[in-house]
Amino acid sequence: MDGKCKEIAEELFSRSLAESELRSAPYEFPEESPIEQLEERRQRLERQISQDVKLEPDILLRAKQDFLKTDSDSDLQLYKEQGEGQGDRGLRERDVVLEREFQRVTISGEEKCGVPFTDLLDAAKSVVRALFIREKYMALSLQSFCPTTRRYLQQLAEKPLETRTYEQGPDTPVSADAPVHPPALEQHPYEHCEPSTMPGDLGLGLRMVRGVVHVYTRREPDEHCSEVELPYPDLQEFVADVNVLMALIINGPIKSFCYRRLQYLSSKFQMHVLLNEMKELAAQKKVPHRDFYNIRKVDTHIHASSCMNQKHLLRFIKRAMKRHLEEIVHVEQGREQTLREVFESMNLTAYDLSVDTLDVHADRNTFHRFDKFNAKYNPIGESVLREIFIKTDNRVSGKYFAHIIKEVMSDLEESKYQNAELRLSIYGRSRDEWDKLARWAVMHRVHSPNVRWLVQVPRLFDVYRTKGQLANFQEMLENIFLPLFEATIHPASHPELHLFLEHVDGFDSVDDESKPENHVFNMESPLPEAWVEEDNPPYAYYLYYTFANMAMLNHLRRQRGFHTFVLRPHCGEAGPIHHLVSAFMLAENISHGLLLRKAPVLQYLYYLAQIGIAMSPLSNNSLFLSYHRNPLPEYLSRGLMVSLSTDDPLQFHFTKEPLMEEYSIATQVWKLSSCDMCELARNSVLLSGFSHKVKSHWLGPNYTKEGPEGNDIRRTNVPDIRVGYRHETLCQELALITQAVQSEMLETIPEEAGITMSPGPQ
Repeated sequence: MDGKCKEIAEELFSRSLAESELRSAPYEFPEESPIEQLEERRQRLERQISQDVKLEPDILLRAKQDFLKTDSDSDLQLYKEQGEGQGDRGLRERDVVLEREFQRVTISGEEKCGVPFTDLLDAAKSVVRALFIREKYMALSLQSFCPTTRRYLQQLAEKPLETRTYEQGPDTPVSADAPVHPPALEQHPYEHCEPSTMPGDLGLGLRMVRGVVHVYTRREPDEHCSEVELPYPDLQEFVADVNVLMALIINGPIKSFCYRRLQYLSSKFQMHVLLNEMKELAAQKKVPHRDFYNIRKVDTHIHASSCMNQKHLLRFIKRAMKRHLEEIVHVEQGREQTLREVFESMNLTAYDLSVDTLDVHADRNTFHRFDKFNAKYNPIGESVLREIFIKTDNRVSGKYFAHIIKEVMSDLEESKYQNAELRLSIYGRSRDEWDKLARWAVMHRVHSPNVRWLVQVPRLFDVYRTKGQLANFQEMLENIFLPLFEATIHPASHPELHLFLEHVDGFDSVDDESKPENHVFNMESPLPEAWVEEDNPPYAYYLYYTFANMAMLNHLRRQRGFHTFVLRPHCGEAGPIHHLVSAFMLAENISHGLLLRKAPVLQYLYYLAQIGIAMSPLSNNSLFLSYHRNPLPEYLSRGLMVSLSTDDPLQFHFTKEPLMEEYSIATQVWKLSSCDMCELARNSVLLSGFSHKVKSHWLGPNYTKEGPEGNDIRRTNVPDIRVGYRHETLCQELALITQAVQSEMLETIPEEAGITMSPGPQ
């Protein structure tokens, strides 16, 4: 079995390498293919001959009752007149029941999913196996896994699945009537940077072995000291799991099954909207002082170096030229330069500057040209201005960048309900990068209750290796992770870093995914210490070693009582489909996910696992996919956990509120309802890295519960009808696949002898 999966995966990898010159696959999974049409007609004819599909009588009765309930207010008034003596409590309970009553569509018959039971059983076993693989890696790294999915998988597991102990409540539980806004901090979090006040030294030693940091009981590891037991993924097991998933996603019958389920989910949502849209709108109108503008929204994918719009950056540069013209800001070939001298060398004055001369906005020439897009990060095409104004490590210690970030934070705080998770870069070229970044944040007091940080690691080893800055890939991993382990073991040795890490959510992996990969990650791949060639390691290579070190770090930090990190990479924007396979296994959430539209099996798995996807349609429109072809409305209708984000406001947006601009354009183009918009906003909070206590204020103290029980419409403005529909639909899909394999244990799943390679595109 494993050997066959390996052969299929290697053939698929080689095919993707052969086609790597294409920016993306030259085809899309069709809405209706001839084969699907013929198969559907045949099965429809068989069903008509063999059985009568008719609605259950109770469904008709419920539909009639719902039809008679034409006016919710008069309904409520009638109840008041009939039950005056039952008290306020009974009234509230009845009100909740009325809110959750909605019309449902039920499918009856023996073959509810439209395929023979044998096909359903084969597909269900494979899907369940894939979900167990993801659950294993999420448990290993202390990342979250959808509780509803875990509950259904528990029925098939040999032993109880671990419940996430990291989902700890706040010290003081948030009451149901607590204010929407969390209490303000009594003092600045960077106020006390005294090493003496920090947790003590554990006295442990560190050594990187085969690309993964190992922790030892002595500061200087030797043969007499023992290793501290911290779990991390086995490389051989990871490669085998990748091969299984690669074989799964190109299996013809499973692709057909997943495609049918996705089409069913789309149609079911359209029917739900048709039957319940007015009820959802009525429920929203009943909520006082709550609408789309004053519910919490989080920009879950935005880069700090481009979080301002072009007009904001222009005003800031002009203001700096007026106030700090004689300040030394740059060193050119050993000679210090003032801001005046820098602009004189470009023959520019403050009066000459405009949005057009700044030239940071993406245009039609950046489509499928990531190199031209990266050049837009340089104002006026000059890298020196990027270094001066939007870098943390420069001659002025990142002062200008800190000021403009704080201005963006001030705008977010003024809006009250908008929040962001900004990405800052760690390149892995030197060991002191973390300390410099943390010193920048603490020294300039760059902090806001509306902002959390993610650290992005650009996949640029080939560039650093060519320049001679790194000897091998393991050196890059050491520069990225050893300072984090040191700050966890002995916080006083990195005091600023210890404080800064309290506000970091996790790691991101960024670069142009459409760049060709000349290597396939398998057991024959060089280990990090042996990767000395100038070719860049593949995407899965980066992700595995980032995940392995993060898992070790999370367990060490958990033991110390520190918060843990998650993996949220850029994935599925372009390039080969197997990037999404690696992310399905290792990442808690992803950004982009466009290529899921071409992979029905993966899309169905992402739905069942409720993996968060931060989508940026305006960014995609300028780089890889025109706006009207963006799959976000399709993902949303099917129930995937999607949210809207801005990516790079400097390049793509025009207004002071880029996130609202993103929502407004999506709403107008795709005709989203108020309920759709509020659902996207609620999703953004759920998949963000803000603390449990903060989310309890924003979404309600019960937000971790499943279904309508976890929704507080007074805070989210999402009707219980919509949340109930999403929960019931997910449970029905999970029940469909788990009940099909209920009688067999996971180990008895037969070897997928029928897995064959489908012919590639001609």
